[in-house]
Amino acid sequence: MGSRKKQMADAIKAEKKQVAFAKLNNCPTSPRKMRLVADLVRGKKAEQALQILRFSPKEASRRLEKLLLSAIANWQAKNEDADIEEANLFIKEIRVDGGTMLKRLRPAPQGRAHRIRKRSNHVTVVVDSLNKTQS
Repeated sequence: MGSRKKQMADAIKAEKKQVAFAKLNNCPTSPRKMRLVADLVRGKKAEQALQILRFSPKEASRRLEKLLLSAIANWQAKNEDADIEEANLFIKEIRVDGGTMLKRLRPAPQGRAHRIRKRSNHVTVVVDSLNKTQS
């Protein structure tokens, strides 16, 4: 690896160490249903997002609420000296990608069968501080 490429890789790695994120893999909800809930909280402050998720009737909101709490805990672990209330945490990025698909067969009339695709998804939540980005 060239020296310039190695320096760039080290810079990217150091930058990723400062970012607090949480991932949820193979969540047994379709990506489309999860994106509906993720769009509600994208870019919001962490406290406001938690309130939205807590009172949302959708089943995906419960999983996303736990994931956001995990991301906040990860941020707190990386920034032990900082206070959560003063940090003004917000959701910097939330990404919902398609996961593995379980393929099942359902019997249909006249000896045929229909394929059922049970979808899953991967969710990534990145939390950042407003104070850090402004200074």
